Amino acid sequence: MNPATWRQRAQRLLDRRVARFHPRLLDTLPGYDRTRLLRDLGAGITVGVVALPLAMAFAVASGLKPEAGLWTAIVGGLIIAALGGTNVQIGGPAGAFIVIVYDIVQRHGVPNLLIATACAGALLVLMGWLRLGSLVRHVPVGIVVGFTNGIAVLVGVSQLRDLFGLTVPRMPADFFSQISAIALHLHTFNPSALGLGLTCIAGLSLWPLLWGGQRPLLARLGPLLGRLASRTPGPMVALVSLTWVAWAWGLPVETIGSRFGSIPQSLPAWTWPHFSWETVRLLVVPTFTIALLGAVESLLCARMADQALSQMNASPTGASPDPKRHDPNQELMAQGLANLVVPFLGGMPATGTIARTVTNVRSGATTPIAGIVHALTLMGIVLVAAPLALYVPLAVLAGILVFVAWNMGDWHEFSRMRRFSPHYRLVMLSTFALTVVFDLTVGIQVGLVVACVLFVRRMAVLFRAELSHTEPATLRIALQGSLFFGAVARVDALVAAVEAAPTGTTVRLDATALVYLDTTGLDALEQLHTAARARGLGWAVHGLHGQPLSLMTRAGAACRGDAPMDPATPVGG
Repeated sequence: MNPATWRQRAQRLLDRRVARFHPRLLDTLPGYDRTRLLRDLGAGITVGVVALPLAMAFAVASGLKPEAGLWTAIVGGLIIAALGGTNVQIGGPAGAFIVIVYDIVQRHGVPNLLIATACAGALLVLMGWLRLGSLVRHVPVGIVVGFTNGIAVLVGVSQLRDLFGLTVPRMPADFFSQISAIALHLHTFNPSALGLGLTCIAGLSLWPLLWGGQRPLLARLGPLLGRLASRTPGPMVALVSLTWVAWAWGLPVETIGSRFGSIPQSLPAWTWPHFSWETVRLLVVPTFTIALLGAVESLLCARMADQALSQMNASPTGASPDPKRHDPNQELMAQGLANLVVPFLGGMPATGTIARTVTNVRSGATTPIAGIVHALTLMGIVLVAAPLALYVPLAVLAGILVFVAWNMGDWHEFSRMRRFSPHYRLVMLSTFALTVVFDLTVGIQVGLVVACVLFVRRMAVLFRAELSHTEPATLRIALQGSLFFGAVARVDALVAAVEAAPTGTTVRLDATALVYLDTTGLDALEQLHTAARARGLGWAVHGLHGQPLSLMTRAGAACRGDAPMDPATPVGG
């Protein structure tokens, strides 16, 4: 075979094994018209305004400066939109990362957080390139619900210090230590901070009622005011109004300026953190945690974006002219590239954000251009209005995050647990409890182990082996289901029945309903065959097909028998 043929075969094999780098933006540009541009511009500007308070709040809650969240939303959001595999997903800092990032900062410091984020980015690119994006879909829903609710609890608890205006020199990272620190310093609470925080939460809860529903209150003041209110994000209204109240009334509350100083009004400088392989070895667990959470969060967000687009397309007004579903592998590669870049600009981990993506869809976005406009809008706001951010009270940001945490959790799943199996309840509750008590890594790891063990147990229970005497001097054994390592114990009873069979009996193995066989199950059948031969009994196999037949043929199993095995041959024929 000549070298050219070898290269062609290698290229075909590579094309099947790895993903092709093809951003969704390239598919949406042909036929892009003025109508779609106007819709994307409106949606992008709206989401950019929404992202401003959230980006700062996520960074502050993670133990970082506000600009870390802002530039993560700008640079990471731009890369994810331009290179991602979805039409409308918005990338940036996410509430799910708050607990993880805060823990890494407290244990390893900010420079090591940047290294772990960059390494996680490289891992995400590799996952996408190797077509592992679809594997994230196989994470059980109980685990997703459990760690999402656990993160929501941790995010809410982490904001109690700023919500109450407590004087806590340094907040610990774990749940019980945070509760203890809050309890010890509860006497230092600031009534003004608490008032601002509670007002923020109440305002965010009531804001949709003012313009949403069939009879919005603000619409009575005029259709123009109603339309304006419906397009104005609640977090931005709370941020601006309550910051003005705190400044105008001179409330004694801690602000972004008093804790972090000024926010730079220029592009961040490209910096290289100190890098060594010894440091990378210490950051293996944080790296995998960021990569796993980023992959799960972004692909869940992409699936929700697909569903939201489908619902919009089903509406009378329609939405996106391109309802093509997301490419999970391309999305992972884009997420990885974003996380490779933002650490060198002083940013934090970036991923797909559900709240901003849904806002993008509802605002009429049709292509990734909306995500690019969102990033440019946010950059324009930061470069022009950065000095005004110094007056933002931390209690207001805490109120926004408490509201986000409440909406992040899927709390009705707790009340619906009695409708589901004990296996689902065990997986969800164990993941939730371990995420809160320990951390997300432990919660997901144990949750996956529990889910796998319960799955093996369920599949083992579904395996059936029936004994019957359909003909004289014939012992029929019918196998049904999957004979694998978790179900081989049931073969012991079959061996005992064969050993007790009268001399001259023929053992007929009916494998018509045997759908799967692993090497441990094959070894058990070999033991059954050996027991029959040891007593001089006849042996016949019928109905082998598919995977069991392939395994027996490749292994040269003696229990297969010498006669041809026709799946259509009846057991008694």
